Amino acid sequence: MDSKFGLVNVWLQGDWVTRGVALLLLGMSLASWIVILIKALDILRYRRLASSAEPFWHSADFAEGLAKLGPQADNPFHQLAVEGREAAAHVRRREGSARTELHDALDVSDWVTRCLRNSIDDTTARLQTGLAVLASVGSTAPFIGLFGTVWGIYHALMSIGAAGQATIDKVAGPIGEALIMTALGLAVAIPAVLGYNALVRGNKHILTRLNRFAHDLHAYLVTGARVSGGGAAGTVVPMKKA
Repeated sequence: MDSKFGLVNVWLQGDWVTRGVALLLLGMSLASWIVILIKALDILRYRRLASSAEPFWHSADFAEGLAKLGPQADNPFHQLAVEGREAAAHVRRREGSARTELHDALDVSDWVTRCLRNSIDDTTARLQTGLAVLASVGSTAPFIGLFGTVWGIYHALMSIGAAGQATIDKVAGPIGEALIMTALGLAVAIPAVLGYNALVRGNKHILTRLNRFAHDLHAYLVTGARVSGGGAAGTVVPMKKA
């Protein structure tokens, strides 16, 4: 295969700046693909966990519902249910006792809401981990590739000028090789942008399911029954009894 032109020749003929830009783009590409694959697997796993939210409400008691939610480790739905249960239990334990801390002035609804919101915020932070990498790669990779192109064109023109030959066959090759850096920058940026958008949509779906579960959980912990999504306003549906 003729390596007079192409990526191999760009690497062999390029200086340390050209090679540094190429290595930087390669590292950014690897980082973005690693983030995309890891976060995509996380979203698929969270979607499977979200499917267990509805069976939770058809349990005989709260303990059975927790078992149906799946393992506790890195399970936002299980963690949300546990946080809500502990918050409601805390309020009931301190009822009738002297108020010694500021949060003791909160009623059961406010305290449960606060704890559920904190759990959702923690999950949101975990879901957004790594998205900054994709955003940074998608926004900077084209400009890094463009810098490599400008640098390559500059050196190509200097070499052509020193040789004293400005024919089309002498200009087209070096200039075309320099433009490869722009193409590499776009090849790195486009998957990062598409992956970022897809992951954001997936995260929104998970958070929507989590907020819906938290809303029903709040109603159950405060009133003893789940708010019905399809009935008349204000009606509640209790958990299935044994």
